[in-house]
Amino acid sequence: MKALITTILCALSLCLQAQTKIPVIKAGSKSAKIYEAGNSVSSWGIVPKTSPDIYTTNKITKRKKVTFKTDIDSITLWVKPGEQKDLIVLLNGKDSCLTRIKSPEIKNFSNLKPELHDSIPFRLNQYNTNLIAVSFNHQDSLQMNFDTGATEMSLTTDALTKKVKSNPELYSRLLDIKLGNRTYQSKVYDIQVVGHEADGLLGWDIFDGMIVELNYDKKLMAIHSRMPDNIINNPKTSRFKIKYINNKPFIEGFIFHDKQAYKNWFLFDTGYQRTAMLDNDLLKTDKFPTEKMEVIKKVIMRGTQNNEIPVITAKLQKLKLGKVVLENIPAQLLGSAKPMPGINIHILGSDILKRFNTYIDLQKDVIYLMPNQLYGMNYADQNKS
Repeated sequence: MKALITTILCALSLCLQAQTKIPVIKAGSKSAKIYEAGNSVSSWGIVPKTSPDIYTTNKITKRKKVTFKTDIDSITLWVKPGEQKDLIVLLNGKDSCLTRIKSPEIKNFSNLKPELHDSIPFRLNQYNTNLIAVSFNHQDSLQMNFDTGATEMSLTTDALTKKVKSNPELYSRLLDIKLGNRTYQSKVYDIQVVGHEADGLLGWDIFDGMIVELNYDKKLMAIHSRMPDNIINNPKTSRFKIKYINNKPFIEGFIFHDKQAYKNWFLFDTGYQRTAMLDNDLLKTDKFPTEKMEVIKKVIMRGTQNNEIPVITAKLQKLKLGKVVLENIPAQLLGSAKPMPGINIHILGSDILKRFNTYIDLQKDVIYLMPNQLYGMNYADQNKS
């Protein structure tokens, strides 16, 4: 009887698999592109030997459209958080490539017992880089920059050569990062340039499912499993819904010129040391009168890959974030070199964000900002004249 039941269950399973047909698309080239709604286009290599070949979407909070396009065919799939969908790419009419579109599960540690409220000292140096001490790979003591404009963990080539002794395996393995009383895990990558004094970057997604507090008054970074009391309903607090673009958190804000408001999304980037970076192409699309802004200076900046980025600093009359209006901000105007290839974005940097005690709710995808003791201080690029 037991054998009969097993046979019936196997037959039912095979029947269900047969009913769920995996879609097939054709390709004449190994090069493809993946279009994820609201993000840059991703280049994709078709590799028959890898089965399944997995593409993981950015963090999504609701159903999202993903289009897989070859040189001669395409397919559009809808995926929900934590869902995966398969397709077969038939390369040159003979090689079948099983490809999986997978979205991350939504993380939420609000039911963690006992609750986690872990405070870690951090300091903000003169260059607006926040620095946190971590123990990496059970051996290395490092100073890391918590960078909300980054994901996972990156170490500078200099730190890997001169400071890291544990010989970490890059790119593929999850490695331990002890921060405060808790150990987190991340894949680790190499990077050329980070903020002053930092050995590398800690990205926001290492703490996905938690609440990250940055208290600049107390010089503390805190990780919470539940939102602390008296934050959400505090009348001084501004609330921003997070929108994820290229797996980075954006919040909505307004820039002003001569009382005219222009609304857009800004990358919330604690790793960018200046005030705000405004994309010229995006300003042009919004018909913002860039030519009327007072130029403060012109410089060459360097990206994380040590690439040169020419930047003009000009005076932005007003920036409105929630309940708060900041005035006469030395903002950087970005030309052809894009920090996020394939997409035009504005950026809010640490010279603005340090003026707010911050709660990044990675459970409900909300950011709360509350003005702090640094609110009225001068900007790094303030015109001294």
